[in-house]
Amino acid sequence: MTQERPNHRIGIDLIRFLRVLNQDRKQTLLYCFVGAIIGLSIAFGSPKIYKSSVMLAPEGSSSNNLTSNLSSLASMVGMNMNLGNMSDAIFPEVYPDLMKSNQFIVGLFNIKVKSKDGKINICYYDYIKSKQTTPFWMKPISWILSRPTKSDNKKIDPFMLTKEQSDVAGAISKNIQCTVDKKTSVISIEVTAEDPLIAATMADSIKSRLQLFITRYRTNKARSDAEYMERLCREAKEQYTRSRQLYGSYADANQDLLLESFKSKQADLENEMQLKYNIYTQVAQQLQLAKAKVQEKTPAFTEIQSASVPIKHSNKPKSYTLFTFIFFAFITRCLVLLYQKRHELIIFPENNR
Repeated sequence: MTQERPNHRIGIDLIRFLRVLNQDRKQTLLYCFVGAIIGLSIAFGSPKIYKSSVMLAPEGSSSNNLTSNLSSLASMVGMNMNLGNMSDAIFPEVYPDLMKSNQFIVGLFNIKVKSKDGKINICYYDYIKSKQTTPFWMKPISWILSRPTKSDNKKIDPFMLTKEQSDVAGAISKNIQCTVDKKTSVISIEVTAEDPLIAATMADSIKSRLQLFITRYRTNKARSDAEYMERLCREAKEQYTRSRQLYGSYADANQDLLLESFKSKQADLENEMQLKYNIYTQVAQQLQLAKAKVQEKTPAFTEIQSASVPIKHSNKPKSYTLFTFIFFAFITRCLVLLYQKRHELIIFPENNR
């Protein structure tokens, strides 16, 4: 004969629980009614939000054709431009962190925004600061936490923000979502606002600011080199011009003299002028290559999806919020009944009875 093993599991008597639940239906319905009231209050009391998104595809990191052309051109004039070993420190995967930085967020403060109905026409900083709708259940907390502060009219320093500026920057950061597809490197920027036109305006502005920031970063070294070469080119041209004028004046003044000392000095001036000319032409060639390098470093972005004014709000359906709170109210009442009737409903192991 087979010996039955004792049951060591804790269980719930479902039939008895259903009976208890049926007997308690009035309280259960009351819980669900309260949950429905809370759900409807939150559904109708929450401000409408709108989302606008932009999708960008940055250029690939390969620029071998232009790089090889520049290197070939540089070798023709006796230069060595190491263009192929440059590495970029900002990859697309870093863009989300970049857009959360204070330096980037503070740059959005002064963007002018206008609501769809035309009633709001202020900068984005003031819009976040004073034009946000607070749900009724958060107003007591906001009133307790809020303190009168002086308006910040001084220049904003990203390194040292005030309390008010930091709060506004945090709110802006929450309204901006940036994701990057690891396979395709496609950048998706999504902006949330309580007005559809403001959401679209900020999405387009943030896209432009991101492009400008990346362009400035990637071309910073090349632009600095080009400015330096342009300054050297001006100095070399001035030195060549002075040397040419000095040689021309000396040659005209001593044209009829046959002394070797005068001829020797004239040859020295001519050689110096030719040397200045060679330096000037070489620096001018380097300047053209530096300008070409700036263009080679300038990134290109393909706009897959442009910003548009959303038609519908992005809030969850009111029915979803209603039934969610009714469900949680029902589960709460079930847990209360299980605790109150635990000795009747919970089946303990046989050896623990």
